[in-house]
Amino acid sequence: MQHPARAPHPRFWFILLFIALQAVAGAAAAFAGSLSQQDLLQRIETGTAPLILDVRTPKEFAESHVPGAINIPHTELRARMSEVRASGKNEIVVYCESGRRAAIAQDLLSQAGIGGVSHLEGDMAAWRKQGLPQE
Repeated sequence: MQHPARAPHPRFWFILLFIALQAVAGAAAAFAGSLSQQDLLQRIETGTAPLILDVRTPKEFAESHVPGAINIPHTELRARMSEVRASGKNEIVVYCESGRRAAIAQDLLSQAGIGGVSHLEGDMAAWRKQGLPQE
């Protein structure tokens, strides 16, 4: 004899909805979007640039970087988060050479509760390839 299926307790649906909303909120916080090379260049030229955060090594940064960028290697970012906060900027664009380290940095910034973080499309490799200004 089969027993009729019982409907889940109403609290089950509430808990499930809560978990789903937390997952969506976390994903939204981790992904703030990207900023194109040309948009960043225009904002640099007009003096409206966000905090430009280069998360490559100091050696890579010394060789060339986006004008106005500050260098905090992704491996040091957690310990140097106060420098990011001290910038006073509520918008940040992060980049590395090809994207991997910048994605790690975005995640660290999100975990620290810092919003408004974008990723520079194409990172430094594309900036250099397009012949855009470098310091």
